[in-house]
Amino acid sequence: MIDVNANLSRWPFRRLVGDDPAGLVARLRIRNVTQAWAGTFDGIFHKDLWSANSRLVDDCRRYGGGILMPFGSVNPGLPNWQEDFRRCSEEYKMPGIRLHPNYHGYTLREPAFGELVHLAAAHRLIVQLVVCMEDERTQHPLMRVPPVDLSPLSDVLTSEPGVKVIVLNSDPMRNLEQLPGLASTGGVYFDISMVEGVGGIARLAQKVSVQRLLFGSNYPLFYFESALLKVSESGFTDNQSWAIFEENARRLLSA
Repeated sequence: MIDVNANLSRWPFRRLVGDDPAGLVARLRIRNVTQAWAGTFDGIFHKDLWSANSRLVDDCRRYGGGILMPFGSVNPGLPNWQEDFRRCSEEYKMPGIRLHPNYHGYTLREPAFGELVHLAAAHRLIVQLVVCMEDERTQHPLMRVPPVDLSPLSDVLTSEPGVKVIVLNSDPMRNLEQLPGLASTGGVYFDISMVEGVGGIARLAQKVSVQRLLFGSNYPLFYFESALLKVSESGFTDNQSWAIFEENARRLLSA
């Protein structure tokens, strides 16, 4: 099983079970996860992304045991963000990067985002675009962060048809009309971490196809078992479940 949406470090608003790297890896092994694409909470809240990404790489090497695969944070709103991108790509040899536009204060319409997508396509890096981290109702009252507006994304991706994008933590009920158009661009995938409701993943698969879905847990911020149950209750065939759990992610990684 490949989990494309795991997180290291500490969530600043509460302690989480599994928020130490050794504990997180141990719990993933018990659940038969063979590879976890890991970002870092520090990449959301810290301004010094070089240090955040450096710690992420170090933790993946020290504790990962071959499971953790680092996805560094890049904020195109910061000065010299291109150097953070270069380090992720050239020094750390990461397979991709993770973006948090709402926490970092930029929109998908801004030229810097388009430049970042262009660089990712040129370096064949996966772009993980995080729509939100948790439901707005559970956020700290002094830090309400609305979800990312995905409406400009189709135009950006049309100009960069070779880029590989994973939309993480998207609530299909909020973006239902946008998702088929995004899926039709060819290189866009969706994780299941915030898909809710009985049969929710099955309905999403009808909109974007099973081949566009990836298993993502948003662990340890969310319960890992929740993502497992969403797949098991959806009525997929064994081949369809395997595609979500592993095949689609491996195909995307090798593309």
